[in-house]
Parts: sequence; structure tokens; C-alpha cells
Amino acid sequence: MTKIYHFIGIKGSGMSALALMLHQMGHKVQGSDVDKYYFTQRGLEQAGISILPFDEKNIQPDYEIIAGNAFRPDNNVEIAYADANGIGYKRYHEFLGSFMRDFVSLGVAGAHGKTSTTGILSHVLSNITDTSYLIGDGTGRGSANAKYFVFESDEYERHFMPYHPEYSIITNIDFDHPDYFTSLEDVFNAFNDYAKQITKGLFIYGEDEQLRRITSNAPIYYYGFKEEGNDFVAHDLLRSTSGSGFKVSFRGQELGEFQIPSFGRHNIMNATAVIGLLYTAGLDLNLVREHLKTFGGVKRRFTEKIVNETVIIDDFAHHPTEIIATLDAARQKYPSKEIVAIFQPHTFTRTIALLDEFAEALNQADSVYLAQIYGSAREVDNGDVKVEDLAEKIVKRAKVIDADNVSPLLDHDNAVYVFMGAGDIQTYEYSFERLLSNLTSNVQ
Repeated sequence: MTKIYHFIGIKGSGMSALALMLHQMGHKVQGSDVDKYYFTQRGLEQAGISILPFDEKNIQPDYEIIAGNAFRPDNNVEIAYADANGIGYKRYHEFLGSFMRDFVSLGVAGAHGKTSTTGILSHVLSNITDTSYLIGDGTGRGSANAKYFVFESDEYERHFMPYHPEYSIITNIDFDHPDYFTSLEDVFNAFNDYAKQITKGLFIYGEDEQLRRITSNAPIYYYGFKEEGNDFVAHDLLRSTSGSGFKVSFRGQELGEFQIPSFGRHNIMNATAVIGLLYTAGLDLNLVREHLKTFGGVKRRFTEKIVNETVIIDDFAHHPTEIIATLDAARQKYPSKEIVAIFQPHTFTRTIALLDEFAEALNQADSVYLAQIYGSAREVDNGDVKVEDLAEKIVKRAKVIDADNVSPLLDHDNAVYVFMGAGDIQTYEYSFERLLSNLTSNVQ
């Protein structure tokens, strides 16, 4: 009898990817969620996976139930019904911890860059050999015969603690999620605990001073731009408007030239981590080299479109470090254009904790517009911070705009517009796209 999996909160990025993967492995999958459209649901709909409204009737004793971490008995009828009737369920990370034992598992952790790096690793490895994977942008691929399993390893609330992968990359450590972590040291301790669970090889960005403190029972390999102290070194960088080229050496031995159709120094580092891991795991570097060239990116990470000859970039960047990386990538690809940043702060706690850092990062743009702060269901707006507080700290004095009126964005010529945020910044983006399209219609 085929097991039926029911996902409570199936539109979540990790949940939707897992649902797709299990569906592709031949399992019966369904899920429930709110009515509001979310970008992850398109893949579920294309796969024919049922998305139901929340209802206690969805919960059956013989289902394997996987619950999204945002849902609790006090805010979800299905969780409440399961608890009241003694019906067991697992959280996403709990299910994943047991699921991955059937594969050679390769995790990607880090405060920033997890999704992009998981995307690169998944793309390259799945083109070389049968591989299942979960990417945090809502993409999943499942194969019952796969030897390898690639997944994103999330530190929030220490969700990565059930994971014991053979190999893992850690891209960086930074103070984020101030609604959960109390300090940078608290974040470090979480990553250090995770590192001790890796069994065969840990690949760490060697120019992160916090990561240099990490200890593990598995061999540690450092990667970076500097020769001193790193095992895998990216050098002879060639950054152009069509992508990035670079060479990689391993402890003085040249591994050759590599090319990626991506932009920004951070993506060169992400690719170097993948090269190091796959080289150490015994994969053919010529195949790695070949498939790096065709990596098309992941959803909401420097996703580009052109509307009325205007370049629009959509990016999930919601931390100062990520904003700097995204703006660096935009400058590499569009060196002659004005870089216009439209940013929506995500959560009041993060905005308060990193207000000065946000301002410093946004100063990398030529012009800045701000959307209202997008609060989290996990917090309460006490009025301690407003988006105008951030606007005042930005050197160019950012303008605050409303999704119903984005016309100030038209005050730029030869510009590329970079929309960044983890809330509903796409509402502003779509409003701008409609405005540009209407301008075209009026001209015609």
C-alpha cells in the first residue's frame, strides 16, 4: 500500500520542495495551506499535488503527517486536531533527519548563500549521477534509485540538529534571526554543534573569522580567495558582464579553470565550495567543470526580467551581507547603469538589531527606495522602529514608497531596478511592472 503524505503548510519553501521530491519518488502527496498565492505553489500545481484549505478532516490516522514549523495548536486547526486525537506528526526537519539516512547526504549550511550554493551543488551532481535534492527556493527532485541527497541545512531555531550528513558546506556565520538567537556567540554555538555531526568532510569558508573557530570530528577543508590558510583557493578571477571565470587550486595543485554564468564574488566562493566538496568526494572534475557552465540560478536569487526595456532584478536578500552581495552582482553585470535599490526590511527585530548595517549596505546603491517593514507572525510591532528610521540613516536619504504608488521609480534613466526582501516586496515589483506596461500601452 502506498503511503500518503500530508503536509500542513505545503506552500512553505522547504515544505513544497520536500512534497515535490516525495511525489517524484512515487509517493502519494497532498497538503494544506492558506488561500494567499505564494510562488512555490506553481510547481505543486504543475505536479498535480492537491492543495487543500486547512481543515481537521485532512488529518487521518494512517497518513504520514509533516507539519510546517510556523503552525501550532493555537493557530492551526489541523495541528490542534492531531494533538487532541493523539495523531502523531513530524516537523519538517525531524522528518528530513531520518529520511536522509538512506542516501549519501550532502548539506549546505550558513547564514547567507545556502540556497544558491545548494542550487549549484544540486545542479552539478544531478547532471553527473542520479541525485535527489531539496533547495530552499521550493525546488525538489526525487528519485527512488538516487545514491546522493543534497539539501539545505537551516540554522533557524537549530533546525539542523537532526541532520548527520556525510558532507557539508558552511558558507559563513553571521548574526541573524535576532528573534531566536541571542548573540553572535549563540549563532556560532549552533553551527559548531552542527559541525560535530558531519561524518566525512566539512567545507568551510576560510576567511570568516567565526568559521575558523569551528571544530568537527570530520576532516575540515577551508576554501577562499587567499592562499594562506586555505585548502581550496579561487584565483585569477575574470568578472565580466556575461559571468565569472576563475581558477581553483588545492594545496598548491592546480585543478584548472572554471566558469559560471553568475555574478558577484560570493557566487565564485559558492562554486569553489562545490568544487572542493565534489573533488574530495571523488567526482570527475571535468564533469563538474562542464555542468557549472549551465547552472541557471535558483528562484528569487538575482532573478531578472525585462519590462518595457527596463531591467528588473528580484532577490531574496534581507540581511545587510546579502544586500551587499546582490548589489555587487548587479554592478558586475550592469557596470554602466544606475543601480536603484528597492528594499523591504523583514521583521522588526532584525531591523532594530541591524539598522546601521542596513544603511551601510544600501549605500552601495546609487538610489534607494524603501517599502514598509514586513513583520513576522512570531513578533509584535511595538512601534520601536519605523522604516523612516532607516531612511534617515542612508546617505542618499532614501524615499519611502507605497505599493499603490511606485511612480517615483520612474525618475531614473538607464537604470537597473533591484527589488530585495523576504516579505511581500514582490507586490511593489509587480506594481512597477504594471506601471511600465501601462506606459507602453499609452504610447501606442
